[in-house]
Amino acid sequence: MNTAPVVLFTYARPEHTRRTLEALAANSLADLSDLIVYADAARSERDAATVNAVRQLVHNATGFRSVTLIERHENFGLARNIIEGVSATLRQHASIIVLEDDIVTSPFFLTYMNEALDRYANDERVMHISGYIYPMQTTGLPETFFLPPASCWGWATWRRAWKHFRKAPDELMRSFTAAERSEFNLDQSFPYWTQVVLNARGAMNTWAIFWYASVFRQQGLCLHPRQSYVQNIGNDDSGTHMRESTMFDVILNPSRVERWSEATTIDEVALARLKAYFRSSTSAYVKLRMVLESMLAHTRLSQPVRNC
Repeated sequence: MNTAPVVLFTYARPEHTRRTLEALAANSLADLSDLIVYADAARSERDAATVNAVRQLVHNATGFRSVTLIERHENFGLARNIIEGVSATLRQHASIIVLEDDIVTSPFFLTYMNEALDRYANDERVMHISGYIYPMQTTGLPETFFLPPASCWGWATWRRAWKHFRKAPDELMRSFTAAERSEFNLDQSFPYWTQVVLNARGAMNTWAIFWYASVFRQQGLCLHPRQSYVQNIGNDDSGTHMRESTMFDVILNPSRVERWSEATTIDEVALARLKAYFRSSTSAYVKLRMVLESMLAHTRLSQPVRNC
């Protein structure tokens, strides 16, 4: 199997990075995979020691075919680091697998990603492979299915798809109709569009919402697994603007996909369940919706939110 490079974005959380690297190295295809790490520079002297500790962990990483460490010499911030790192890697490779420093993977994560990248390589409508599925009701769903939105917690794509990426909030604000905004928000089940507005106002500095918007504008599809291949361990109050929560926790998929989605169309049952999950009073996304709407009401924050 021709494996895609695995690109990891790190900053200043050595314990999270250690767990991420250990889980990734335990993958069945790790020894056939090239690991490329983009290590951001410290925002201030306060973070310098932990940034250096993360870089040392990467220097010592084993279990991969190769390890390349790219050390930023100025602080890029997460959004710029990811956008420029993904773009640079895809200038050299046809596909890519992307992780951040707080994503623990199933031993079959790389198998799932590489098989999906190979299976849908020539299907222009398929633009994104998600390793995560929201903790919604999945009983009776196929092993994999397509949804409109992209998840940024362990994902993959191709050069052919990423060429459509644009971070242009003002352009989106001008061009999206009211009907498109509603569709983008999954029939108002979650305020994705609010993130575009907040970026336009300078209250957020993120990237993932623009990847979703880029996929949306191309009428693209995002593959999701019925059971997650990734777990985000960063919801422990250690990350930027991320408070401690277990609401996003999942049980990692312990096996490879046996039956892949045959039809490259949105799974309407899965989509209806995702909308129901977002609207559920028990959903963590209800709280996130409240945070976003509160931010929108205050037009501009003193410091932009830096997250995916």
